[in-house]
Amino acid sequence: MKRESYFAVFLVICLVAKAAAQQASNVRATYHLYEPEKIGWNYLTASVYCATWDADKPLAFRQKYGWTAFCGPVGPRGQESCGKCLRVTNTRTNAQQIVRIVDQCSNGGLDLDIGVFRQLDTDGLGNQQGFLTVNYEFVNCGD
Repeated sequence: MKRESYFAVFLVICLVAKAAAQQASNVRATYHLYEPEKIGWNYLTASVYCATWDADKPLAFRQKYGWTAFCGPVGPRGQESCGKCLRVTNTRTNAQQIVRIVDQCSNGGLDLDIGVFRQLDTDGLGNQQGFLTVNYEFVNCGD
């Protein structure tokens, strides 16, 4: 095989690996008052975007992870994002949580349920400034 062919194969492998490992750094994460535990983890009551497809999923699915709206710079959009999971890391403290995408947003990042936001905001700075700076990566939900 010619040297150029090896390079082309290598380039394709790199592009596929990058597409498979969807992640973003230094993303703004705000909070939203979903408070799913107070509404029985009901997507319809919460009026989340993904209710159209996921409202009838088992309770174990809906309550397995904290909730987030997703409008990050990298990853699937719309219905394709529903039900997917993210590992979210606070860039200041390295606190991590896995969350499930249940909604859409328009802030260019994440809109975490207030409970998740508080768990990630281990130094209180996020509460003071109204947002966290996070990294996220798509992970297998294990459902």
